[in-house]
Amino acid sequence: MNRTPHRPLSIGPLRAFEAVARRLSFSAAAEELFLTQPAISRQIKSLEEELGAPLFVRGTRRVELSGAGVQLLRSVQPLLQRLDGTVRQIRSARGRRHVSVATFASFASLWLLPRLRGFEQEHPDIDIRVSASDQMVDLDDPEIDLALRYCHPDAAPPGSTRLFDEVVTPCVSRALADQAERGHAPPLSCPADLARHTLYEEDDHRPSAEFLSWRGWLRAQGLPRLEPARWMYLNFTYQQVQGALAGGGVALGRLAMVGDSLARGDLVEPFGAAGRLPSPYAYWLIDLATTRGPRPEVTAFARWLHGQAARTREQMALVDATAVGAQAP
Repeated sequence: MNRTPHRPLSIGPLRAFEAVARRLSFSAAAEELFLTQPAISRQIKSLEEELGAPLFVRGTRRVELSGAGVQLLRSVQPLLQRLDGTVRQIRSARGRRHVSVATFASFASLWLLPRLRGFEQEHPDIDIRVSASDQMVDLDDPEIDLALRYCHPDAAPPGSTRLFDEVVTPCVSRALADQAERGHAPPLSCPADLARHTLYEEDDHRPSAEFLSWRGWLRAQGLPRLEPARWMYLNFTYQQVQGALAGGGVALGRLAMVGDSLARGDLVEPFGAAGRLPSPYAYWLIDLATTRGPRPEVTAFARWLHGQAARTREQMALVDATAVGAQAP
C-alpha cells in the first residue's frame, strides 16, 4: 500500500465517511449526498487505503465504526460542521453586514437577547448571529467577531474589556414572597428559613461554581450545614431563574442577569441587600475582529454592548440602593 504520510486528505472521501459514520448506512449516506452506493463505497475504500486502517466493521445487515473510525470521526465531524456553517453564513449574507457573537447560553437568554431589539431598531441593516454554548469558543475562530465571557480576571484574554462584576443573591417569585409574608407558605425572613424551601442549584463542576453554589452562599451566612426541604439540580442558570419565576423555590440569582426581573418586581430578594454576595469573577467583552481589520458593524455592536453594560452597572447600583433603603428603619 502506497501512502504519503503528510499528504492531506481530500474533502470528498471525508464527507462520505462522516455521512456513513453518522447514519451507519452506506445507502442512507449515498441518498443524503446524492451519490450512488458504489460511489460511496469507493470513496470509503480510498480513504481507508490512504490511512492504512479500516474505518468500518461491515456486517451482513449493519455497519459499525472501527476504533480508527471513531478516532477519525471525532476530528472530522466538528470540522465539517464548522465548514458548513461558514458556507451557510457566506451564502445567506449576500453582501449584508453582519456580526457574529459567541457567549454562554444563560447569558444569551437572560441578558443579551432581551436587549437585542434595541440594536436592531438602531441598525436595521446589520444582521446579528448569536452562537450560545457553554463550551469555550476558540479565540482564533474566524467566524466569531465578538465573545462575551465569564471568567476570573486572571483568565481574561489580553485586550478583554470588563463589562460588570458578578454578585449573587437569593431570588423568589413575587407570588411566593407574598405567600410567605401572609403565612400561606413557609417564612422567608432570614437565611435559616431556607431549610423549609426548595433550592435550585446549578449542576456545575467548573471552578466558578464555588461562587455560584448555595453551599458557598450558605457558608458565607454561617449556615454551612443547612439542608433545604429539597434540592433541585439544574444545568443552566436560566433554568433556575425560570423555576423561581414559576414559584417553585428559591434561586441563587446572578444580579446582572436577574436585574430586569427584580426591577419589574417579577422576582424579589427575600433578604434584600444583606443577601448579596460578590464574586471575584466578572463578565468580559473580547473583540476578535481587531486583528482582521476594522469593520464598522462590529465597532457599532461593541459600542452598543458597552452602553448596555453601563446601564446594567447602573441598575445593579440602583437595585442595591433600593434594597438598602427598604431595610432602613
